[in-house]
Amino acid sequence: MDKKLDAGQILTQLVSYPVFGGDSNLSIIGWIKEYIESFGVTTTEVPNEDRTKVSLHCRIGPAVDGGVILSGHTDVVPVDGQDWDTDPFVLTDKGDGRLYGRGSCDMKGFIACCLATLPEMVQASLQEPIYFAFSYDEEIGCLAGPGLVQHIRATYTERPKYAIIGEPSLMQPIVGQKGICVLETHVNGSAGHSSRIRQEVSAIHEMARLILWLENKMNDLVQKGQVDDRFDPPHSSLHVGKVHGGIAPNVIADKASFWWDVRAIPKDDLNGIIQEFKDYCAIREKELKPKFAGFKIEVLQHHPPVPPLDTAMDEEVVTLVQKISGNDEVGTVSYAAEAGQFAEGGFESIICGPGSIAQAHRANEFIEKEQLKKGVGMIQKLVKELAGN
Repeated sequence: MDKKLDAGQILTQLVSYPVFGGDSNLSIIGWIKEYIESFGVTTTEVPNEDRTKVSLHCRIGPAVDGGVILSGHTDVVPVDGQDWDTDPFVLTDKGDGRLYGRGSCDMKGFIACCLATLPEMVQASLQEPIYFAFSYDEEIGCLAGPGLVQHIRATYTERPKYAIIGEPSLMQPIVGQKGICVLETHVNGSAGHSSRIRQEVSAIHEMARLILWLENKMNDLVQKGQVDDRFDPPHSSLHVGKVHGGIAPNVIADKASFWWDVRAIPKDDLNGIIQEFKDYCAIREKELKPKFAGFKIEVLQHHPPVPPLDTAMDEEVVTLVQKISGNDEVGTVSYAAEAGQFAEGGFESIICGPGSIAQAHRANEFIEKEQLKKGVGMIQKLVKELAGN
């Protein structure tokens, strides 16, 4: 491995690893680990139970309180069915000022910026430390975030103060994100001839009632004033994205299911919304079991709820990131990220990274070279800040 690589060279390596959410990330983490340790920095692994996936963290600088965690995820979303003009896992420069490839924007670009500035971190006389924290399975529910945060707290005798999560924000400091939880609901009714709709319990009809409950709950929150104009939409959203059920139009469906998510603004109780839905399901079960004893509604969560982020403007991390990013205008985002998990773990947290979220998860994903340059510049300014220069 070359002793020092620039951000573009590093991004070329990172994009070449097709690690999707849910897959083993040992390949890309292995490369990152080797690169970091080639500069004499000790890394710490945080594996999952079967050791097929690993989060990685390390400290550069003195073991003193304060300092900044730079965090990113190593997984990407799939490319199946997308119409790519180039190989998504070969970083491609078309000469238009952009670098194309899956994950170039979301969010291997930020990780490349971190690694590209590592030599400067090592050489600087840092007065406060910089930490790297790279996770897995962010794209399927921020699954590794809580464990990574807890491991950082348990590993170091000192306490990091800030966390910058480098999700693509066009280098704008982001102080708020919505929380999220993805769920699926299965309804078990009684099959029969469609002429017996009054005698049987249609799983599809009951599923429809549950879906309407979710929409009505969303509207009810808005009517009660649970809004936050910093977000778009300015309220918690409850959305059903996939349904399944039935075998024929003249057969009462005995099984139906749907998949949905809740994206909650910080002022709403994400767990409370889910519990209200479960309570309504319990009411429907009680009402219909006398009609069909086997009637059942099962609600499954795909992952623990991801908490929202709501960083106050007077928190010091805001001033710090405004300074090093050169951008005073803060914002919020409606997507979920690990920033809420770092904040919940006790670190002043903010999102700020190169690239636009508009390019994420789509064919021909790209990051502008200028954005990559700005990402490196932000971290270089952070190094100078923590070195007292």
